[in-house]
Amino acid sequence: MSTVESIGLYLAAAIYIFAGIMHFTNERFYIKAMPPYIPYHKAMVQLSGMAEIVLGAGLLLPATRTYAAWGIIVLLIAVFPANVYMATSGKFHRMPQLLLWLRLPLQFLLIGWAYLYT
Repeated sequence: MSTVESIGLYLAAAIYIFAGIMHFTNERFYIKAMPPYIPYHKAMVQLSGMAEIVLGAGLLLPATRTYAAWGIIVLLIAVFPANVYMATSGKFHRMPQLLLWLRLPLQFLLIGWAYLYT
């Protein structure tokens, strides 16, 4: 693996671990982002946070890297409805609307980034 690829890997792992921790330190924000049709908001936020931490850490281990990358791809697809809800619900006035909408195509870039490690 090249130096650039290694930096990308460690950066991706750090991003997912940090994002997972944020599910617990800023839980109310993530609960607010849950679409109403998804049940058990708190449990889902905690589960997705744990998944991000575990999958981010899994990227760091060669034995689990491929599984973690596929898990991240599945997770990004699973949380996409929450990102759509954030952009369309009108509940996130403190965030610029443009940023909320730019998060949607960003998900596809993140999926591509994770795919590099499959």
